Amino acid sequence: MRIDELCINTIRFLAVDAVQKANSGHPGMPMGDAAMAYVLWNKFLKHNPKNPLWMNRDRFVLSAGHGSMLLYSLLHLTGYPLSLKDIKNFRQWGSKTPG
Repeated sequence: MRIDELCINTIRFLAVDAVQKANSGHPGMPMGDAAMAYVLWNKFLKHNPKNPLWMNRDRFVLSAGHGSMLLYSLLHLTGYPLSLKDIKNFRQWGSKTPG
């Protein structure tokens, strides 16, 4: 399996697992849009996980709240300060990943 496929499938499984654990949410958008988001995030968007407030970064706007696990997965996998524990606390009160 190529690294791209592995990354895309990891995004999908993180989303499914988090939604299942929370017993709340919708995994359809993260599963269906994982490949598109992976390509945008890694090939086109300018961003820097070491400097998330970089003024010249591109913005990824995801207006569908039910797809928030897609964004959380991308942030986690690309080195932003979002741990696997944060992902596991998806949709929990006071978490960094409220959904």
